[in-house]
Amino acid sequence: MTKFKTGALLGAAAIALISVAPAMAADVSACLITKTDTNPFFVKMKEGALAEAKKIGINLKTYAGKVDGDNESQVAAIETCIADGAKGILLTASDTKAIVPSVQKARAAGLLVIELDTPLDPIDAADMTFATDNFAAGKLIGEWAKATLGDKAASAKIAMLDLAVSQPSVDVLRDQGFLTGFGIDVKDPNKWGDETDARIIGHEVTAGNEEGGRKAMETLLAKDSNPTVMYTINEPSAAGGYQALKAVGKQKGVLIVSIDGGCPGVKDVKAGVIGATSQQYPLLMASKGIDAIAAWAKDGTKPKPTEGKTFFDTGVQLITDHPVAGVPSIDTTKGTELCWG
Repeated sequence: MTKFKTGALLGAAAIALISVAPAMAADVSACLITKTDTNPFFVKMKEGALAEAKKIGINLKTYAGKVDGDNESQVAAIETCIADGAKGILLTASDTKAIVPSVQKARAAGLLVIELDTPLDPIDAADMTFATDNFAAGKLIGEWAKATLGDKAASAKIAMLDLAVSQPSVDVLRDQGFLTGFGIDVKDPNKWGDETDARIIGHEVTAGNEEGGRKAMETLLAKDSNPTVMYTINEPSAAGGYQALKAVGKQKGVLIVSIDGGCPGVKDVKAGVIGATSQQYPLLMASKGIDAIAAWAKDGTKPKPTEGKTFFDTGVQLITDHPVAGVPSIDTTKGTELCWG
């Protein structure tokens, strides 16, 4: 298995919170259910889960929704995992509220359910969540954008490229974190779209993919043809939003920020397409999730959260080649070394 370079970032104390899996876990089966099989983030997560499962001898079956937001396919996958006698499920929920009854059914059947990346609503509907602090990830890019603009932040025109109408937790946390970091009153922090700050052009959803990002940005450009900041839920949507800007000659002068820190996204930061992105670590999420299922199968041990939090924090770092005072960051050279470790 790939040696994860992110371990040092988290600290020995945090890593120690998860029990080390047994060397072998013969006859143990598990499931990984991601939002899609096309988003590079979830492709990398699947890679990490399969590698760790092979290493410790777990039989891992993988499932995915057709698109981000496909709750029905995820519900069907959970039913299959229960019927197959799986010991545990790693899940990245498309609809963090609608999936809860299915998660509860799995847990009642004796499966350990680990949510990856996207906390359920409520978060304790899963046995544990291994994730980036998504609010912190959003806050980092908001603080960076505000500091980068300086005095111009007061008159910014912000296009918000979100994830889904259902507003899954990862969507809300990143959005509200960004706005908080930028210094905008978010009103109700549990949802996006109720803000009254005139600097926000609007919120449009992207389904987390490039085509969705392009269409969302086209809609926002119709509302205001001169945005100065584009927030994006992830880097595929940022790529689409950039193409929409480029098609009308508006790509220069728009500060683009995003979250994920995948290798393609870091390349876009290096190329100047994205100004800054918050990097997270799906390989680490997935491998620790597999270890947790192995420990559960062995002796019923459940993973514990990071001290002071309700989830296990797998870390986040801001990636930019244009650092600003007061906002910690690393450059694209280091970001490339770490991307999706």
